[in-house]
Amino acid sequence: MRQDQVPAAIRIVKREIRQWQEPVVGVVARESGRDPFRILISCLLSLRTKDKTTAEASARLFALAHTPSELLKVPAARIEQTIFPVGFYRTKAKSIHAISRRLIDQYGGRVPDSIDDLVTLPGVGRKTANLVVTVGYHKPGICVDIHVHRITNRWGYIRTATPDKSEVALRAKLPKRYWIILNDLLVPFGQHLCQPVSPFCSRCKIARYCDRVGVTRSR
Repeated sequence: MRQDQVPAAIRIVKREIRQWQEPVVGVVARESGRDPFRILISCLLSLRTKDKTTAEASARLFALAHTPSELLKVPAARIEQTIFPVGFYRTKAKSIHAISRRLIDQYGGRVPDSIDDLVTLPGVGRKTANLVVTVGYHKPGICVDIHVHRITNRWGYIRTATPDKSEVALRAKLPKRYWIILNDLLVPFGQHLCQPVSPFCSRCKIARYCDRVGVTRSR
């Protein structure tokens, strides 16, 4: 995909994803008034977990507590029971307590709006940090999960080996007006159409722009 083709491709993806369910972190952001803490915790729960499971676990957890001080009062065992069956629920319960404690001790209970600060929190990587900064604070950032990494490389727009390297490449190349929205667009696009194995290229309306890098079988 050439640079001059990006605006057309983005417009098409925006139209296409209307037929699919909004990613769970976007739902949490909208329903919470873009509360950075709930965005942070729901993103943590979503790692290695399907959206439906994440949505249900987030709703149960935030019904118990939705601030760092409130969550610290909930025993870790209760958090485990509440968020089960999200992936690595025991580890995530410990991280939720540790994050809440760190936020209270170092940030006055407020989620920092800096990626450099966010990645120091237990269990928080660059993907989660970028999501909190962009969705929670509407500051420039590019949240690169496996879908964004796979699709932008499949397009031939960048050529990188890891999501972290894709973030660097996209920051250098992608017009800034697309940074914040890219993850919201490509997650549902990747879940439903541009899938990891055998993507639905015959139904894809941006196929004419896509280099199909690494695609050996499609539908």
